[in-house]
Amino acid sequence: MIAHRVQRDLARAISAVENGHTDVRGALAQFAALGHAQRNGARADVIGITGPPGAGKSTLVDRLIEGFRANGETVAVIAVDPSSPFTHGAVLGDRVRMQRHAGDRGVFIRSMASRTAGGGLAPATRDAVRLADAAGFDVVIVETVGVGQVELEIVAVADVIVVVTVPALGDSVQTIKAGLTEIADMFVVNMADRPGANATALDLKHMVREGAREIPVLQTVAQDGTGLPALLDALAAKRGAGDSNAVRAVRFEVVRRARDAAVRAALAALDSDDASAVLDGLRDHTISRNDAVDALLAILGGPAHAH
Repeated sequence: MIAHRVQRDLARAISAVENGHTDVRGALAQFAALGHAQRNGARADVIGITGPPGAGKSTLVDRLIEGFRANGETVAVIAVDPSSPFTHGAVLGDRVRMQRHAGDRGVFIRSMASRTAGGGLAPATRDAVRLADAAGFDVVIVETVGVGQVELEIVAVADVIVVVTVPALGDSVQTIKAGLTEIADMFVVNMADRPGANATALDLKHMVREGAREIPVLQTVAQDGTGLPALLDALAAKRGAGDSNAVRAVRFEVVRRARDAAVRAALAALDSDDASAVLDGLRDHTISRNDAVDALLAILGGPAHAH
């Protein structure tokens, strides 16, 4: 069990990081100062649940909580909900959906608004996962917002990634083909009692055969628990194999940091006097848009755009 005060202090620490009052190192230090010992050696298994909207991810997570708790494991859930890009408000509904676990001291559920993030995660998701790990949870489940796009950012936080889809989503398999095959550790066709479930699973199996990795394709009905034992077994096998997502996660993080550094450099260059002169020329119609782009790239030191 996780003590009530640990859950309370964890919630406060996540809020402090999410609202920009401290960084994750400061939050971890404060967490330790409150008497919460940092775990040594063993760490939480982080499971990412992603896929298109309407796939029943939250119901599936609810069932996974039930399964992990039956095995005596403590579970933290970081559920990212969609939010308005203008007000940053979110429909934080996961606590309502998972209310039956609210009194269980072995379960911690936190909804986070995606805010301006476009990759399915909230900006402070990584930090929330680190804090939940420090709090001593055995399993941390990260449920992405379901933006209907390639949510590759889940690679940065999860050890095992479960991609959930349902029958009759039209081009859902094509959407998955666009990139999630590169990060998926298993596929789940949820709502498998609907027509077309077997066909969708077969399409996914054909798609998996084209790749170099072996990826299980499972079918579930999260509403009544059908197929959940097989999913829990597959997760246990993946968690016990020692074949985590670490290499892909590190590659993603390096690319992310390099991208962010390049964006900062580009924005700084656009504020320079030379860039202002180019933009003035664009406003005065003495230079074309394409020539302006090439001139600005030259100021940045990057390759000119080929027309």
